Amino acid sequence: MLTRLPKLLFAASILLVTAPTYAQNAQPKPKPEDTEIWKPEPKVVTPAAECNAPPSDAVVLFDGKNIDEWVNVKDGSAASWDVHDGVMTVNKKGGNIETKRSFKNYQLHVEYKIPASITGTGQGRGNSGIFLAGTGPGDDGYELQVLDGYNNPTYVNGMVGSLYKQAIPLANPSRKPGEWQAYDIAWTAPTFNEDGSVKTPAYATVFLNGVLVENHFELKGQTLYIGKPFYKKYDSAPVKLQAHGDKSEPMSFRNIWIRELP
Repeated sequence: MLTRLPKLLFAASILLVTAPTYAQNAQPKPKPEDTEIWKPEPKVVTPAAECNAPPSDAVVLFDGKNIDEWVNVKDGSAASWDVHDGVMTVNKKGGNIETKRSFKNYQLHVEYKIPASITGTGQGRGNSGIFLAGTGPGDDGYELQVLDGYNNPTYVNGMVGSLYKQAIPLANPSRKPGEWQAYDIAWTAPTFNEDGSVKTPAYATVFLNGVLVENHFELKGQTLYIGKPFYKKYDSAPVKLQAHGDKSEPMSFRNIWIRELP
C-alpha cells in the first residue's frame, strides 16, 4: 500500500490542476443584453427646421417619383416599398431594399419620418436602419440606427444616431413623430490587405437634424445584434434600408441622395 500512495496522490493532483481549466473553457451562450448600454443618456438638443436638397454632383437615389434605383435585398427583384405623394414608405412584407449601385467612400443624405400615430416602445417603436455598406448576401455590414428618439428610452448604443452597438451618439436631436428628420453621413470605407487583414478601419461622421452625433468614429468592424464586431473584406457595397420586423406603424423616407468621394 505504501508504494501505491504516491501514485494516487499524483493522480489526485492532476485532477485538481486540470479541473479549473475545464470550468474556464465552459463559456455561457451570448445574449443580446450582453452588449446593451442604457446609461448615461446623451443630452437632448433641439434641431433647426430645414432639410437639404441634393447638390449638383449628387446621385439621386430617391426623388419622390419612383424607386428604380433600389432592389429587394433577398433576390435582387424590383423593390416593392410604397411610393405616394413624393414619399417612400416601408413595406415590411417586402423586406429590406438596397441600391442597385455599389459605393465606397461617400456623403449620404437621407430624410425620414416616423408616423405621428406610432405605437410601441424602445426598439419596437419606429425601428429601421441605414446600412452603410452591406458586405454580401445576408450580411448587413454597418448599421446607422433609425428609431424614434423622442421620449423613447432604449439602450443608448442602439438609439437613433448610434452606429449600432458600437457608437453612442454625442447628442439626441430627435424631432417628434410625424415630423421630417434628416441624416447627413460621411462614410470612409475600410481597406484591406491581400490576406483580408485590415489595412485601415472604417470611419463615420454623422449629423442628425444638423447636429453632430458621431464625430469621425472608428468602427471596430461590422455592427452586430449579438456578439463582438469583426471586419469582413469587401471593396464597394450597396446602401441598404431596413424593413424592421417590429409591429409599429411603417415609417417613410424621402429626398435620398449620395455623393461619391475620392
